[in-house]
Amino acid sequence: MVTSPIDDGPGIVAGYLAPHPPHLLYAENPPQNEPRSQGGWEVLRWAYENVRKRIKALRPDVIVIHAPHWITMVGHHVNCVPNPRGISVEPIFPNLLRYRYDFRTDVELAEAIADQASADGLVTRKLKAEGVRVDYATITALHLLNPEWDIPVVSLSANNNPYYYSTSSLDQMEVLGEATRKAIEATGRRAVLAGSNSLSHLHWDREPELPEDMAGEHVYNNHQYQWDMRLLELVRAGRTGDLKGFIPEHIEATESETKAGSLSWMLSALGWPEGTGEVLAYGTVIGTGNAVAAWEPRGVPA
Repeated sequence: MVTSPIDDGPGIVAGYLAPHPPHLLYAENPPQNEPRSQGGWEVLRWAYENVRKRIKALRPDVIVIHAPHWITMVGHHVNCVPNPRGISVEPIFPNLLRYRYDFRTDVELAEAIADQASADGLVTRKLKAEGVRVDYATITALHLLNPEWDIPVVSLSANNNPYYYSTSSLDQMEVLGEATRKAIEATGRRAVLAGSNSLSHLHWDREPELPEDMAGEHVYNNHQYQWDMRLLELVRAGRTGDLKGFIPEHIEATESETKAGSLSWMLSALGWPEGTGEVLAYGTVIGTGNAVAAWEPRGVPA
C-alpha cells in the first residue's frame, strides 16, 4: 500500500477486485444474514478487512460496483432506486446467504452514468422500480467492502447477452468504464470502484456437510491455478497493458468470471494504469479462484 497525504479532490481514487462468493459473507456472521457459521476462508476475509481500512482512509463519497449476477439481457442498467431494501437470497446456496439489506443510492451519479453511457453509444436503462431484489453478488461484495453501509452506492448490471457467446462484450465494458469515469468527474464525486468477480470459475458440484470445513477447500485443478497465477503476476508487476490483452486468454483457459466484464470495466475507468496493482490475497471457494486486489493510483493516506 502506497501512503501519501490525503487528496480530497474528486475523481476515482481506487479500484478493488472484490470477489463475491456468498461463503465469505456467511463466514463473517453479520446480523443481517440469517444462517450462522463457524468461520472459514480467513485469508480472503482478512484481505477484505485490509481493504475496509483503506476505503475509510480514502473517504470516498460513493462506491460504484459492477457484479455479474444482476443479469440484463438487453443493455446496461443502472440502479437509480434511492433506498433499495429487502432480502437477497443466493439461489444456489440459500443455506448460506439470506441477507436483509438497506442502503442508499447516489441517484444523481447513477443517472449521470446512465446518461453518459447512452451518449457514448451503449444501450442503457435506469432502474427506478421500487422493490426489485438486489442480487447477491452486489450485496456480498458491498458488505465485505463496507459492512457499515454508510457510503452511498451505485450498482451496474451485467449485460450477459454477449457474455454467453464470446469475449466481444469486453469492448462494451471499456466504453462503460470510460462513461463511468466521465460521470464521476462531471458530478464532482470522489469514488471507489469495485469490480466483483472470481477468476478461474470451475467449481465442485457437491457441498460438504459443513460448508465451512476447510479440509475440503482447494483449487479445482492445477491448470486453473497456474492460469490464475499468470494473471496475478501481471497485476503484481503493474503490467496493466499486458493484463488487458491477457484477460481474454485467461477467460478461454479457465471459464473465468471476468467474462462478465467487471474487471475490464473497472480498469478501463481507471485508465488501465501502468505501474500499479497489488494482490492482497488469493484463495479458493468451492474450487474457484478468488483474489482481492487493489489499484490505488493516488496512494492511500497513512
